[in-house]
Amino acid sequence: MSAFPSPQDITTITCVGAGTIGGGWAAYFLARGYTVRVWDPSPVAGERLARLIDAAWPALAELDMVDGADKDAWSVHTDLAEAVAGAGFVQESAPEDLDLKRRLFADLDAVCDPGVVIGSSTSGYAMTEMATEVTHADRFVVGHPFNPPYLIPLVEVVGGERSSQEAVDWAAAFYTRIGKSVIRMDREVPGFIANRLQEALWREALHMIDNGEATVEQIDRSITDGPGLRWPFHGPMLTFHLAGGEGGMAHMLDHFGPSLKSPWTRLTAPELTQALRDDVVAGCEEESGERTISDLIAERDAGIVALRKLTGSGISPAPTASESTATPGGA
Repeated sequence: MSAFPSPQDITTITCVGAGTIGGGWAAYFLARGYTVRVWDPSPVAGERLARLIDAAWPALAELDMVDGADKDAWSVHTDLAEAVAGAGFVQESAPEDLDLKRRLFADLDAVCDPGVVIGSSTSGYAMTEMATEVTHADRFVVGHPFNPPYLIPLVEVVGGERSSQEAVDWAAAFYTRIGKSVIRMDREVPGFIANRLQEALWREALHMIDNGEATVEQIDRSITDGPGLRWPFHGPMLTFHLAGGEGGMAHMLDHFGPSLKSPWTRLTAPELTQALRDDVVAGCEEESGERTISDLIAERDAGIVALRKLTGSGISPAPTASESTATPGGA
């Protein structure tokens, strides 16, 4: 018999913290039809949360997510026990302060029913280092979202050394049920997956600015009008898989592998061993599934065209009649 209720039986959720992430979660849970109870000690938490929900609701409506949802089905509490009363799940989004989280987790553990899973929105701490002062460590898991959590679907789920497999399974199933794209991580990694990749880009951008090599605008446009147009459809691995042409990732690594040692970034490249090469190639083949290189190129190109039309990225106004008239002998 499960120690936790079925995800479909959850009707009330508690959000711990009403800041940008906690408030974003609250808006999303409301749109999914839940009653939301929010704990935040700030005297202006209610006003701040109301503004956030009002700002998020039109976007949620554009995604057809609010039909039948009650935008006002939330309450703010300063008493933690009162806030978690009747909740079937708790999403913690307190500030990124390790000591604070440890104390807060101990307080949550004391007032929550043992059958309630507690997910943390931490952006970098491991659950093992946060759940050091709790009794029921088995039900604490990381459920790391991306900002704004009411629009970005990604949630990275991972347990700590004392988290139960059942709690991790439950959290992954719950987030999936409410429409999130769940990455079930195999092990704890500082910063998780997406933040580590994002941080690498961020660190290099700061290096370039600090050295006068690029401006903020150039860096942003290099992504929004460059690789960023590919990433909504294929991540960095399949993008480089296509860079290898018909030979795919195998050709890409064999041909461009030596460039990993070129001083293009301030990050130390891993040694491209045969095992690493084979793992990357196999991963791309697995992710591609039945799709050929041609299929992936068609998928990518159609997506980029659609995205550019949607965002207007790099799209210039139509030329005037005089501009479109060819000159004999002109280039």
